[in-house]
Amino acid sequence: MSGQSIRMGRFLGHNRNVALVAVDHGAEFGPLLGLTSVPETLGKLAGADGVLLNPGMMGACGDFFATPDAPAMIVRLTWTSSYCFPWNYTEAHTCRVAGAGAAMIDGADVVMACCNLQSGDESLDTANVALFAELASEAGSVGVPMVGEVYPLGAEQLPEEELHMRVLRGARIVAELGANAVKTFYTGKRFAEVVEGAGIPVFVLGASKTDEMGALKKAHEAISAGARGVVFGRNVFQADDPVKFLAALAKVVHQEATPEDALA
Repeated sequence: MSGQSIRMGRFLGHNRNVALVAVDHGAEFGPLLGLTSVPETLGKLAGADGVLLNPGMMGACGDFFATPDAPAMIVRLTWTSSYCFPWNYTEAHTCRVAGAGAAMIDGADVVMACCNLQSGDESLDTANVALFAELASEAGSVGVPMVGEVYPLGAEQLPEEELHMRVLRGARIVAELGANAVKTFYTGKRFAEVVEGAGIPVFVLGASKTDEMGALKKAHEAISAGARGVVFGRNVFQADDPVKFLAALAKVVHQEATPEDALA
């Protein structure tokens, strides 16, 4: 059994589902409401199964993760221009911001890298695949699991069928390139096809901030379709009461509670 398999077993042991929180938005947006101070925000996220953050925040947040019951530390290894929505970039140029080995030495339990495809530029897509494959190989060599992020360009403006097909293809591609799990969009009533086609655990991202019931319904539908968890950011740390909302989200994810029961 490999180091990746052992660590994935700890992360998703006994077929459990996971409620993960992303606090990595600062690398593209700067300080956000609810995320002015990452260490302060983490103080409200002890109920998460894992927290996604950027490598530059690892040192400042070490105390939060250095406890027996702390969430898993998930560290992002890439930065992508198209994620900087306020700058209106239209291409998905991606670069490495950390290595899997260095992240693991600094405490990471899991790492994440994006692989943007269908940019309209074959050379750009090829470069993104080459970088992703390189990071996946590196993660495997040091025994740390890697989540592949599939975030199609302009995803939230794509027609439902087009988004579904891009996610369906992208999830399988990153699995073929060495990802141990996938983080991507929930695509609606056919999402089970994404789960089946990927062949590895799939986590659904939160995307734009919505009301609490809407976020919980997305989580419930995704888990019912076979997703192994969610990765929500603004829907958690910008909630009126992040601790309470995270507890409700955990009920939906862990116990498959209905959104109404979870919020009650």
